[in-house]
Amino acid sequence: MPHTPHPRRPRRRTAVALLAAAVSVSCLAAFAAPPTPLGVGDRLFPHLGNPGYDVIAYDLSFTYSGDNRAPLEALTRIDARVTTDLRRINLDFARGRVTSVRVGGEPAAFVGAGEDLVVTPRKGVTAGQRIRITVRHTSEPHHATSRPGGWVRTSDGLVMANQADAAHLVFPCNDHPSDKAMFTVKVTTPRGHTAVAAGLPVGVGEGPDPDTTTWRYRTLHPMATELAQVSIGRSAVLRRAGPRGLRVRDVVPVGDEETMEPWLARTPDHIAWMEDRLGPYPLEAYGVLVADATTGFALETQTLSLVERRLFTEPALPSWYVESIMVHELAHQWFGNSVTPRTWSDLWLSEGHATWYEALHAQDVADRSLVARMKTAYAASDRWRAAGGPPGEPEPPRPSDRNGIFRPNVYDGAALVLYALRQEIGPAAFARVQRAWVSRHRDSTAGTADFVDLASRIAGRDLAVFLHAWLYDEKTPPMPGHPDWRSRVPAAPDGPTDG
Repeated sequence: MPHTPHPRRPRRRTAVALLAAAVSVSCLAAFAAPPTPLGVGDRLFPHLGNPGYDVIAYDLSFTYSGDNRAPLEALTRIDARVTTDLRRINLDFARGRVTSVRVGGEPAAFVGAGEDLVVTPRKGVTAGQRIRITVRHTSEPHHATSRPGGWVRTSDGLVMANQADAAHLVFPCNDHPSDKAMFTVKVTTPRGHTAVAAGLPVGVGEGPDPDTTTWRYRTLHPMATELAQVSIGRSAVLRRAGPRGLRVRDVVPVGDEETMEPWLARTPDHIAWMEDRLGPYPLEAYGVLVADATTGFALETQTLSLVERRLFTEPALPSWYVESIMVHELAHQWFGNSVTPRTWSDLWLSEGHATWYEALHAQDVADRSLVARMKTAYAASDRWRAAGGPPGEPEPPRPSDRNGIFRPNVYDGAALVLYALRQEIGPAAFARVQRAWVSRHRDSTAGTADFVDLASRIAGRDLAVFLHAWLYDEKTPPMPGHPDWRSRVPAAPDGPTDG
């Protein structure tokens, strides 16, 4: 989940460009009915994702010229299982020029519709069939006037920031967290540049042209498209061992190794701290990607969390706070990455847990009281619910702010739900819920109803009514054990004001 690297400062995004012009395509054949964008019916992003197939694996290839303003040449291969007979196949893709599409090795017609690339194979595909879709396209860093997200320019290259709905600004995909898949990534760069991607390295060697290098990576666990990461730049890769020999690799700008090392050397201890509470780290590797860029957030991209360089160089930020951000993104590797929210309305399960462990760590290392933080959150909770919806039913984002779902109600507001649950069932049962959640749903997706069911079974009583009030009510329920806590929405002004 993105986390703002300064306390409680909201993310701001620029206006969305017209989406119909985002994909430049040609069409090999006409089709009688006009192609239309589809979706899987997500309440917050209704046109995100596509029905009729389940992606098994992505194989992505990018060629980087050395100019981070220039389009990358790209090839995307998608292996999928068809779940419904389809005459057309919709992919999410909204920034790039498509030059060819093949389905099962045969040329296919294609056209853009909204944020979808609509593909019409020569023959329809049937339920149960395995297919490969191959798209040759460009992958384009955004410009100042276009919709942000996807590729982010750094001082020496590019990184990805795909959350919430921006992976399809980089490559064609089924861009919804419910459809996790395996990833293979190949990146060709000029000599002197380093490419790093999610997962583990599987090879590096000479590229197809003189003075180029090709880097290959592969995931060992399924990943949601919004969590994919590819970093390209003049980077150093710092390697160390984590608990039980876990591979830890950090990526920093060349020349920053000594500056970053005191911070990054703490990661193995952070992992051990999390494992004491949740059990073994759930993925194949971990590390921090330090980007010399201004994003306004940190992001839990899978196995390689993205943070701004200034998080580690700003002298005004206390050590405990910097570490709490590091722990927040690390916690997401369990909550959000290994166990992925099934819909975007289930976001509280990811952000609430990451905020919870961020706060616990701050209490452990800096005596920053968890109870005091929760009391402060309780006081603001009704205001957060009024502004952004309750934690389990956040308000949809505005068209001009696609990441507007990342509000306080799904951070500290959702951590407050977890605190209320712990107060209600006791610390021992709560700890069992946490461990069981990440164990039972590892490498999968899960939703709010799954969490309520698990908590009820472990507590030995039905918690549906209790948790429903905390997750969905307009007003914050009374806090168990703290009858004196109060939450108030500021009074509205008597009338309109000038300004």
